[in-house]
Amino acid sequence: MTPAVGSHATRGPARARVQWPSLLVAVAVMLAGTVYPPLFTDAGGRPDHALASALCWAMSAGFVRGVGFVPRHAVWRHLFSGPAVCAALALAAALRFL
Repeated sequence: MTPAVGSHATRGPARARVQWPSLLVAVAVMLAGTVYPPLFTDAGGRPDHALASALCWAMSAGFVRGVGFVPRHAVWRHLFSGPAVCAALALAAALRFL
């Protein structure tokens, strides 16, 4: 019995390739948050949960895509893609500086 066309069985193994820009963004966010925790606070020194969420999304997407993992499900593939890293960083910058 042959597998159906387009099924996972007919696809060859995907090659994991390191995506350096995404990985470097993830490492930079990780190190910046570790070295300077006030990065995640607002002007009054209170935790800024929206900013922290955007930065954590950028870091997570950067690590997932950076190490070469591409999720199979479309929703996860888009949330953890290279453009998602840029979108999360843009959101974090908007929350921080606007």
